[in-house]
Amino acid sequence: MNFSNKTNSKSNKNKSMPRKQTKSNKNKSMPRKQTKSTNKLGRTTGNPKAKFDSSARQQKKAPEQTQVVLFNKPFQVLTQFTDADGRKTLKDYIPIAGVYPAGRLDRDSEGLLVLTNNGQLQNKIASPQHKTTKCYWVQVENIPNDEKLQQLRDGVELNDGMTKPAKVRIIEQPDLVWDREPPIRERKNIPDCWLEITISEGRNRQVRRMTAHIGHPTLRLIRYRVGEWTVDDITNGKYKVLTIPEFK
Repeated sequence: MNFSNKTNSKSNKNKSMPRKQTKSNKNKSMPRKQTKSTNKLGRTTGNPKAKFDSSARQQKKAPEQTQVVLFNKPFQVLTQFTDADGRKTLKDYIPIAGVYPAGRLDRDSEGLLVLTNNGQLQNKIASPQHKTTKCYWVQVENIPNDEKLQQLRDGVELNDGMTKPAKVRIIEQPDLVWDREPPIRERKNIPDCWLEITISEGRNRQVRRMTAHIGHPTLRLIRYRVGEWTVDDITNGKYKVLTIPEFK
């Protein structure tokens, strides 16, 4: 009887073995996880739905026609469409919906501001990675000598790092320059001159800080050109609309 009980005990243990095979059943379920992460296109990484939604959003943002607004910004106008303090903004001059500034132009600066409804173009103009050049007409105090002009050409050390080399030359006051309201404060005993400065960066108040660094404060700053666009034939305070069917 005792021998029979031991045998039955072993057989009962053997019968319980299939319970341990549950882990192998879990391993067999792995293909289900792969199937869950694999869509009909065979993609097995990420969330296929999220990829599709992101692509759809990008397609929705891309306009059928790229619209570009070239605005000759007056002095003391903010490069935004709203202001809680009641100062003049782009809304006072540009009644066009869906366009936004590509880069900044300080409130106390004048000249060309580019606006567009195309985010890719906006980034291309504003980002220093694309090296879009901007040309400025800068009226400075006193007349810098060649040594100081060369400093700007080579790059100067500002509080946020070295500037990239700039193209700089002394010019006569351009015929296109309009009367500013209010005019700059002129000093009878201190002469001034105009510089043409071309840079490919867009740091905050960069040109003003560059001229101050060499000891010639900026009295007036006009942006004449951004990329291939200029303020030619655009009266101060007015704008021109361009339509580009395809932009890449």
